[in-house]
Amino acid sequence: MTSERGKADYVLLLYFIILLIFGLIMLTSASSPVGYAQFGDKYFFIKRQLLYGVIPGLVAFFVFAKLDYKILKKYSLSIFIGLVSLLVLVFIPGIGSDLGTSTNSWIMIAGRSFQPAEFAKLGLVIFLSAYLAKVGKDIVDPKLGFLPSLMFGMIPVVLIVLQPDIGTVSILFAILFGLIFIAGAKLWHMGALAIVGVIGLILMVLVAPYRAARLTTFLHPELDPQGIGYHINQAYLAVGSGGFFGLGLGHSRQKYQYLPEVHADSIYAVIAEEMGFLFSGALIVLLILIASRSLQIAKRAPDKFCQLLVAGIIIWFMSQSFLNIGAMVGLTPLTGVPLPFVSHGGTALMVSMAGVGILINVSKLTKFE
Repeated sequence: MTSERGKADYVLLLYFIILLIFGLIMLTSASSPVGYAQFGDKYFFIKRQLLYGVIPGLVAFFVFAKLDYKILKKYSLSIFIGLVSLLVLVFIPGIGSDLGTSTNSWIMIAGRSFQPAEFAKLGLVIFLSAYLAKVGKDIVDPKLGFLPSLMFGMIPVVLIVLQPDIGTVSILFAILFGLIFIAGAKLWHMGALAIVGVIGLILMVLVAPYRAARLTTFLHPELDPQGIGYHINQAYLAVGSGGFFGLGLGHSRQKYQYLPEVHADSIYAVIAEEMGFLFSGALIVLLILIASRSLQIAKRAPDKFCQLLVAGIIIWFMSQSFLNIGAMVGLTPLTGVPLPFVSHGGTALMVSMAGVGILINVSKLTKFE
């Protein structure tokens, strides 16, 4: 039996188009000084974003928007095995590479690098959605549902912990926690899982002095403004100097070698500085509209797998956005997490656009009044 397919949710698609275009505009502005300083080309980062993010992302979007979602369910285990294999490859000398702040978070093949952790986000959503849909009501049973689901979901989480990448760990754990909760797990099981997550986070902080320093800086950013607190203090300065209307597009002062990572995890601070509270707040409203519209699609999804699939993707997008924006305004510690559809990162943008393709695909099976 096949589900009746209707029209795609063009309102949701429009939201994502606005977000992507706005992101490309802001990336062009934010990255121009660092691009010129490091590579002699102020358009270096936007060119890479278009070439390695937007173009392959459009291909991924159309493929997943047209693909029968049942194929994803059928091959979910193969997808899971593939993502775990990619995460293991980062530890193999000659393949794994240190191009970011994490010890091992990139794979270098034929001169090209990519982050397998980005594939892990979408892969985990697909696999867990299929597995939890199969488990069904047995999710309330620790032996038949809850613990096996948790065990499978923790495999990529542990591999990311070993890299280590606390930002991606947080996102994957949010996906795992959210999907198991939506699948119908008992509240006391979820409470125990939350406690385990907090303990794990504390242990990750304790075993790495730089993470403890980040936490201390988050709580007291004024203690070392020229040292460990430099990044967050410059971010505060950028956000605060933007005021309501901002300094104007292209007129940020902090992006001129003052604020670190302006093209990546600090780009929201540049948005706030140049576009002010008006547009930086509007960006948050747009993200809320995307989440609300997507949850309506999940609510009307034809089966449990589709429901979990949409919910998992939106948990991924929103948790990552919260971690990024929260770090720039002092709500969360710095984790190095990029802002989806805005920050520079070809792999991240391509995989995110694949996720949007899935959302639009499922929206064809729902009806909005």
